[in-house]
Amino acid sequence: MKYSTRPLFALSLIFAAHAVAAPMGPDLDDVRRNDPLLDFDTPVTVWDEALPLGNGTLGALVWGEGRPLRISLDRTDLWDLRPVPEYYSDEYGYQLMQQWEKEGRIDDLKRVYDNPYHRPAPTKIPAGRIELTLPEGAVFEGTRLDALPPAAQVTLTDTRVRVWVHATDPVGLIEIKGATPDAIHLQAPAFGGKEEGPAEAAIVMGELAELGYPPPVESHGDTWKAYTQEGWGGFRFAVYLAWKSVDGGWRGAWSVATNREGHDPLELAKAQVERALSGDYKKLAQSHAAWWDAYWQKSLVRIPDARIERQWYLDTYKFGAASRKGAPPITLQGPWTADNGKIPPWKGDYHHDLNTELSYWPAYSGNRLEEGQSFVDWLWDTRGACREWTQRFFDLPGMAVPMTADLNNNQIGGWRQYTHSATTACWLAHHFYLHYQYGQDEVFLKTRAYPYLRDCAVFIEAVTAKKDEKGKRTLPLSSSPEINDNKPDAWFKGITNYDLALMRWLLQATAELAEKAGAPDDATHWKAVLAEFPEWSLAEDGGLLVAPNYPLEFSHRHFSHLMAIHPLGLIDGSHGAAEEGIIAASLAHLDRLGTKSWTGYSFSWLASMAARAHDGEKAAQALGIFAEAFVLRNSFHCNGDQSGKGYSNYTYRPFTLEGNFAYASGLQEMLLQSHTGVIEVFPAIPDSWKDVAFSTLRAQGAFLVSAERDASGEQQVRIVAEKAGTCRVRSWKTGKVLTYALDTGEAVGLVTTGDDAEVRVLTGG
Repeated sequence: MKYSTRPLFALSLIFAAHAVAAPMGPDLDDVRRNDPLLDFDTPVTVWDEALPLGNGTLGALVWGEGRPLRISLDRTDLWDLRPVPEYYSDEYGYQLMQQWEKEGRIDDLKRVYDNPYHRPAPTKIPAGRIELTLPEGAVFEGTRLDALPPAAQVTLTDTRVRVWVHATDPVGLIEIKGATPDAIHLQAPAFGGKEEGPAEAAIVMGELAELGYPPPVESHGDTWKAYTQEGWGGFRFAVYLAWKSVDGGWRGAWSVATNREGHDPLELAKAQVERALSGDYKKLAQSHAAWWDAYWQKSLVRIPDARIERQWYLDTYKFGAASRKGAPPITLQGPWTADNGKIPPWKGDYHHDLNTELSYWPAYSGNRLEEGQSFVDWLWDTRGACREWTQRFFDLPGMAVPMTADLNNNQIGGWRQYTHSATTACWLAHHFYLHYQYGQDEVFLKTRAYPYLRDCAVFIEAVTAKKDEKGKRTLPLSSSPEINDNKPDAWFKGITNYDLALMRWLLQATAELAEKAGAPDDATHWKAVLAEFPEWSLAEDGGLLVAPNYPLEFSHRHFSHLMAIHPLGLIDGSHGAAEEGIIAASLAHLDRLGTKSWTGYSFSWLASMAARAHDGEKAAQALGIFAEAFVLRNSFHCNGDQSGKGYSNYTYRPFTLEGNFAYASGLQEMLLQSHTGVIEVFPAIPDSWKDVAFSTLRAQGAFLVSAERDASGEQQVRIVAEKAGTCRVRSWKTGKVLTYALDTGEAVGLVTTGDDAEVRVLTGG
């Protein structure tokens, strides 16, 4: 890397926010270097290894060798929303739950709280499948997933099939060159025919047929097929597929619509398909490509580890396909619900004890706030259901949120210690806080972030009103996901570090945002409530315990007791040697316990924790193991170890997405950190990573950061202020914090050479 002797950037220059990446770091050539994202020379024969396509609302999985070629269909708001009757009974209430726990009435507790989850519904449901039988002479040669623009391609002898879901329109397209299908089938899911029965286990939720829907109403013509499916409670959705011959080949389009959009979903789906087939196809393809070009350019990375880099591109692609402003947020499987005749693993629901939260981590430093807004918008829009549940179950003011939830954020049950935890909303509130900190939108602060945190804080103040003999606030029931599973001792005698971290963080953040929102009296109140909480429960070596006098004594998948370190950042090395010691002891304890009971997301999460400890070697190792052992060949996180190398005793393969997205965030945490209010560039990269770069990752304070470091040790950094503010950046050579006051659009450029004792500021002013 060589530099001009003149300043690279001038503070007097005003740059458009969308153009800040151009001078430095990776560009679309780095996407092309990773394109195709997937490339197989053998056919995909199972749905969960298929090529994934999506736009936040519609999803598709492409698989098969051509006889048939399968396209599994999904739409993210397809749900069976039948309520859980036990949760509206006289036996349902926080006070009675406490009494039953005290009396040891475990069977009654399981009957009311745990067992309803074993029923088939409520649940996410799939949309069906398209099957195309290609000519017999067309022999499979390969299949791939392209990134620019996203499309699944299947190549056969003299025939090529291209499938894509439009980036913004609710329509999918199929192009076949060199042949036309011998047969075209549109297959509805097998929703009816069996009596409702108990599920096989908490993971495998039984057959779709147990939902007991009536048969679909099918219709067809010479160039189209369709069906309308009635679900529970008057819900209906329709799938429409149509096609035409094009230049010796074939072109098809499909759409899925529901009666939540309009009275006649079949007509809605038909209109979308006809618009796509009869309109300007070239313009449709161009708008699809343009959206994805802009998406990729929001942030890019380049690192010398090809496996880790490729997994980041795959996971960043899936995030764009799964989350979109205006669409429902990411469930366990996002827009790729199981296509195997079964209810999806864990009902494909919203799990708020880790899964939804981890899924949205990459939105913030990844500079994809618009895609991430899907989550906070949904949380805001479903506050009414959460407040009603808070009154019905807790009988307390403010707002709590159920841990397992349906499309409307209603409680659907499961292990009671977590589904009915008092602190779930605190973790969800963290996303409102992050969305504000990274975007600095003052309207969002005053109308969304602070009100949401305040509602949660009102509840926490009420539920912890009882104090212990030391005058500290207590929780009537405290747990730590998922320590001791759903055994009676999963409730702890004192406040767990998990619950304590969430409550302490919430009150601290609520006070902070109250001051920013112009409510100083509120800030004073929340600080006073915070002061009434106990301190951390620590082991003799200084590490974090699960609860008072309760160490974690076995390998465990969920790092719930370490929430204060990451993601909440309450305990951080920047606070001094004492907290550095807590982090070091806590991570050392994880090392001693080993990874035998970890799942894939554990390794993704560890990468971020290690990065916070500035341990790039440990972080890279964790990401490498995840990419090697805990993904299927299409990159889907499959929970269990598929490598046979013994990283974990879990070897099952239920597919969920949070491990993928936590992975992307873990790499970003290695490249850029700003949670302390100081921007740190390359804070946790291995010594072996010599040539590293990223473009327009986002720092708290709404700063867009691009950086490069080469093998000689020379480092170049560019920081652009999306909003006016004070930029504080740490010199990686000296540790000094450099401070710049930047107006909106102003930039600062920094260069450090290998021989420099200080960072040289290359801006004027």
